Amino acid sequence: MNIVNHQFRLAARPVGMPKRSDWNYTQEAITDLGESEVLVKVLYLSLEPAMRGWINEGRSYVTPVGIGEVMRAAGVGQVIRSKDPAFAEGDLVAGRFGVQEYARCKGKELTKVDTKLAPIPVYLNILNTNGLGLPGMTAYFGLLEIGQPKMGETVVVSGAAGAVGMTAGQIAKIKGCQVIGIAGSAEKCHYIVKELGFDAAINYKSEDVRQALRSHCPKGINVYFDNVGGDILEACLGNLALHARIVICGAISQYNSTTPVKGPSNYLALLVYRARMEGFLVVDYAAKYPQAQQEMAAWIKQGKLRSREDIVEGFETFPDTLLKLFKGENFGKLILKVAST
Repeated sequence: MNIVNHQFRLAARPVGMPKRSDWNYTQEAITDLGESEVLVKVLYLSLEPAMRGWINEGRSYVTPVGIGEVMRAAGVGQVIRSKDPAFAEGDLVAGRFGVQEYARCKGKELTKVDTKLAPIPVYLNILNTNGLGLPGMTAYFGLLEIGQPKMGETVVVSGAAGAVGMTAGQIAKIKGCQVIGIAGSAEKCHYIVKELGFDAAINYKSEDVRQALRSHCPKGINVYFDNVGGDILEACLGNLALHARIVICGAISQYNSTTPVKGPSNYLALLVYRARMEGFLVVDYAAKYPQAQQEMAAWIKQGKLRSREDIVEGFETFPDTLLKLFKGENFGKLILKVAST
């Protein structure tokens, strides 16, 4: 086939913030396809906060990426060779491709992408059902299945200018809730209120979060969708309403810590307010993905659900681009553009 495939492979397990030296930039020739295999030219890769956990050693919900293995990542690409009759050259597909320019996959591992539902970056952000990060599905099921918001309730979302937070907040608005977003800049706070329809925003870098929560949520928080953990989780636990639900989606503030993860010292608020704090994995709801995709695609078409993608071009930028997630530099869904169709 005479195709050279470039890849990023894990070279070392990071201590603290990942460094470029934690990756090896490698290349290999693509050999002939086997039966039922499909060769995909990777176009876009979804970069997730969860990637930091995937490269840690130890027990987790997924086997860690091994030293020397291609970094795990989901994406969208275009079929350029196929030995599976279900896929033709030119088809757009989603899959767990890894951080590489080309991916050899079994046809059964791929999902066709319908660009009539949304452009590729928006699809990858909100509607994708093939992968582990799946921000749209994560927001949908985390909020609706775990948070169970009711009309008129107050919902607080941290990481509100990130991929999951933006979508979760908008779904809460669709369900008739008052929504307060917590983000890390004046620009992000302005965007989620003026463009996405959040009722208010708190800039955690310039405001006293505890005081702001008391101001915006005088009757307490009914649902807290937690993407960051740490001090903000503790602040929200201090302002709960009776029978509140706390959705533990992520804790990005803790992912690169070199000391033990900081837990809330005021967890007894759960007892006092008869509240529930529950973690979840989006894969638990895989059987319901088609329903969620259909409903969110309709909301997009109706203009009720908007997206914002932070697209960085250049495959070779992967190690540095990934760090945008942990430095608070991304604005919306972080996507690496690998190639054009």
